[in-house]
Parts: sequence; structure tokens; C-alpha cells
Amino acid sequence: MYDFFLASYKNTPSWVIATEAVVFIFGILSVWYARKENILVYPTGLIATILTVYLLFRADYVGDMLINVYYSVMSVFGWYKWTTKGPNDDNLPISRTNRKEKLTGIAMFFVTIVVIFAIYKATGTPIMPENYLDIFISGLFFTAMWFMALKKIENWTLWIIGDFIAVPIYAYRGLGILALQYVIFTVLAIMAYAEWRKTLNKI
Repeated sequence: MYDFFLASYKNTPSWVIATEAVVFIFGILSVWYARKENILVYPTGLIATILTVYLLFRADYVGDMLINVYYSVMSVFGWYKWTTKGPNDDNLPISRTNRKEKLTGIAMFFVTIVVIFAIYKATGTPIMPENYLDIFISGLFFTAMWFMALKKIENWTLWIIGDFIAVPIYAYRGLGILALQYVIFTVLAIMAYAEWRKTLNKI
């Protein structure tokens, strides 16, 4: 356990470790608030994603870095959508995706994969075996973030799948703190799906 969580950080500057700890805390807070439909999902999420962009840029993980740039942009969009009043002066309700939204999500998934793969090639960044998984879950997460901004319950299904896959990726890279974070994300996403489904069934 020591080797997994701490040994890989022995040569890491203390300020980097502190930054990862902040990302860890605010990332979990963001998912917790999303589960509760609390607007604080977005400011806490922005803190986590902006700091993560820097950490991943520093580690040269292009695919992961780009998806966190997108998270930051979508957090602003989602913040706006969640606070926009509807015709009955209600906030955006939880709903299921319709056929058009499903097709948009599928298109977004494949376009994301193609674009990130192209960026790897264009920048001359070597694509390691685990990077193919990075690209795949980036497609899932791009679509999940879009669905979350629209309060579509399917966002949680995509988060669950992507978070579950991300755990062994970060473990393999020796990033024990991030691996643990994604374990917690997976559990929270499962809980959130159950809560949103319960709310949706009452509508």
C-alpha cells in the first residue's frame, strides 16, 4: 500500500502533491454536488479541472489534459444551463435523452476519439497502449459532460463506465491518489444514478 500510494511521489515536489490533494478534494466535492443537483457542482468542478489541466500538461498526458480543458469550458456552460429558468420559472429538470440527443452523443463520442488521436499524431506524442484507453474514455467523458450540462440521466452511465476504466490506468501509471479518486468517483456515480433515477420516476 505504501508503494502504491506514496512511493511514486517521493521525488515529486511538495507543491505538486498539494495541488493533487486539492484536485482530489474538489473533484470529489463536485461529483457529490452533482449527485445532489446542487449548483456548487460547477465552481468546485472548475477548481479541480483547471488545476488538473496544469498537472496533466506537466506530465505530458495530452489526451487527459484536453478533456479537462473541455471540462472547464463545459462547467461554465453547465453552470449557465442549470441556473436558467424555464417557462414555468423552474430550473432545468432531470430528464432522459431523446433520439436526437442520443445521436448527438454518439457523434460526439466518435468525433472526440478522432480529434484526440489526430492531436497525438500532429504533436508527435507517442501513443502508448494505455493511451488508447485514454482516448476511449475521453470520448465517454466528453459525452457525459455534455449530458450532465443538460441534466440527462444517461450522463451517469457514461461516468460509471469511464471512471471504472480509469482506475487501473492511473494505478498502472503509479498515480495512486488519482486511482483512489476514480474509485470514489465510480461509487458516487452509481449512487448518483440511483438518486437521479428515483427523482426522474417521480416526475
